[in-house]
Amino acid sequence: MAFIKEESEDIRIEETFTVKDEEQTDLMALKEKSEVLNEMEEKDHFINGEKSFTCSQTEKTSSRKRAKKTGGRYFTCQQCGRSFIKKESLNRHMTVHTGEKPHTCSRCRKSFDQHENLEVHIRTHRKKLYTCPQCGKSFGQKRHFEGHMRIHSEKQPYTCSQCGKRFNHKQRLEDHIRTHTGEKPFTCQQCGRSFNQKGNLDRHINRHTGEKPFTCQQCGRSFNQKGNLDRHINRHTGEKPFTCQQCGRSFNQKGNLDRHINRHTGEKPFTCQQCGRSFNQKGNLDRHINRHTGEKPFTCQQCGRSFNQKGNLDRHINRHTGEKPFTCQQCGRNFKHHLCPQNVSEKF
Repeated sequence: MAFIKEESEDIRIEETFTVKDEEQTDLMALKEKSEVLNEMEEKDHFINGEKSFTCSQTEKTSSRKRAKKTGGRYFTCQQCGRSFIKKESLNRHMTVHTGEKPHTCSRCRKSFDQHENLEVHIRTHRKKLYTCPQCGKSFGQKRHFEGHMRIHSEKQPYTCSQCGKRFNHKQRLEDHIRTHTGEKPFTCQQCGRSFNQKGNLDRHINRHTGEKPFTCQQCGRSFNQKGNLDRHINRHTGEKPFTCQQCGRSFNQKGNLDRHINRHTGEKPFTCQQCGRSFNQKGNLDRHINRHTGEKPFTCQQCGRSFNQKGNLDRHINRHTGEKPFTCQQCGRNFKHHLCPQNVSEKF
């Protein structure tokens, strides 16, 4: 009995064939059939029981076939030098650099860089296998369920050795530690600016490209980040799903809840490495650091003027466009800035 297993760089597709001992000569025919299912195969593995080895004859034949198909050419990424046999594989790889996520779930608007990842996500909508016995919330993946259960149990096994703050996920601890060390391992290839989290780099890249792939189905406004779209939709619906357990106040954004909680605790976890001043919000620390460096990373594409804060850039752009996005709910008057005297304006 023998099995054939195909693997790719970005996705993994397994196809199993049963082959009798006397039919080993037909292995190449089966190989070609499996090759159709996986356009990015790198090796042919023959597995027998628990042992795995590579067939040099099949590997050479497969390499010759690939070379014949591509004319001996390879498709190379200009940013990192990685090479691919097929152009489609290179195109998929490029989304790692560009941050592009063209495949969007029609149900929740979450986007993915590869269609295969979207298909995995869609399955989480179809069946919820893990249900929380305390609140009834269901999850399609076990790891998401386990992460949720820590919220009820207050189990936070990952502790920052520097400040004592605890986290329920290791990745969140690692992200937090970088706020102490100042490490920024994620660098933009276009302008050289660095970030302490990959998500921040992805959002930054969208500013270079001007891409806004997330569109509100109600009013048509587009956004470069899904989180911004989600917050915008909450303004349409008036939903405030994030509630403070201490005082009961609710918010339409988790970031607003986090900042509110810091007012209860007085915690200021974000410290400037240059002068030692601490802040309760990372955005405030970033703006403070810009005052030390004089950096103005937010540039108007229309006139070239630069600003040290994105909010200042947004207000400046409104002067070009004449847009008045702030509406007073009391009198209906529109404003370019959040300056309504009654302080009841809302931005859509």
